[in-house]
Amino acid sequence: MVYSVRYHTHMSQRPSEEYDRFTRLVDRVLSVPHSEIQKRQAEYKRQSEANPNRRGPKPKKPSASRDSGAS
Repeated sequence: MVYSVRYHTHMSQRPSEEYDRFTRLVDRVLSVPHSEIQKRQAEYKRQSEANPNRRGPKPKKPSASRDSGAS
């Protein structure tokens, strides 16, 4: 994925060599495939759900009295 940099019309000269190297480095670092991001998010979610001391609402577990079918 290659993005072209748009310069403002009032900028008449190209950016410095350091800026070009920096933007190339950032592009390489940020070019992570979407599948890798999804895999890491799924792993993080599994780990956070396994933590009994985590913050936030807890997942609801079905109660034994409702599953027995007794009315």
